[in-house]
Amino acid sequence: MIILDTHVLYWLRIEPAKVSKPAVRKIEEAERSGGVAVSAVTLLELANMIERGKIVPRGTAERTIELLIEGIVVKPITPVIASLSIQFPASFPRDPMDRVIAATARAEGLPLVTADSRIQKCTLLQVVW
Repeated sequence: MIILDTHVLYWLRIEPAKVSKPAVRKIEEAERSGGVAVSAVTLLELANMIERGKIVPRGTAERTIELLIEGIVVKPITPVIASLSIQFPASFPRDPMDRVIAATARAEGLPLVTADSRIQKCTLLQVVW
């Protein structure tokens, strides 16, 4: 299994050419074996993207989100994940959404697919890009 950052999920569904070839290979490998997942906070980020006009909805916002996460496992935010989200180094992005997504990958012991260079530098995570 592998965890996708929100922008990677969006790109896979809307602009697949933006996803790096190594990331695509890892995602395809995960689809064949353990599956692909996102943090529950990704659903909120997708809703915010719809609200800001970054995602053109297909029907309702709810239906659009359902289509974007089709075939994707949604990992809940647990007390462990909440706790890990505040334990990243000072150089890590301050955005709470990024922290929850990264903490989800860390808690689950799964690689995180992200293009965010600041997250990629974190030695606490296994990052794919």
